[in-house]
Amino acid sequence: MPIRRLPRRGLLGAVLALVPDLAQAHAILEDSQPPAGGSVPAGMVTLRFRYNSRVDRARSRLTLTRPDHSQVVLRIDPDGPPDIMTTQTELAPGTYSVRWQVLAIDGHITRGDVPFTVTAP
Repeated sequence: MPIRRLPRRGLLGAVLALVPDLAQAHAILEDSQPPAGGSVPAGMVTLRFRYNSRVDRARSRLTLTRPDHSQVVLRIDPDGPPDIMTTQTELAPGTYSVRWQVLAIDGHITRGDVPFTVTAP
């Protein structure tokens, strides 16, 4: 009998169905402003990241990579909904990326990148 492969999404869904606690173990980015691949006008920019669960802001990090590849850790606003992290920074035109690293309330760390472009005002 030939071995049948499940599509990647199907396999992940099957694993998560078997281990329901695993599905809730990590904070997953659900939405960002700007969105990945999106653009915003230059000037004071508010960056917003919404997750599927509460995150520990004090132990999480947002790192901005600038067009010249230098990096800076952004200050996360201490207030707001428990599943959202925001920050504000002045940005000039160019290509940027934010590396987010969050600690979910259950102690699991997740991370990812959100690339975006800043356009002339």
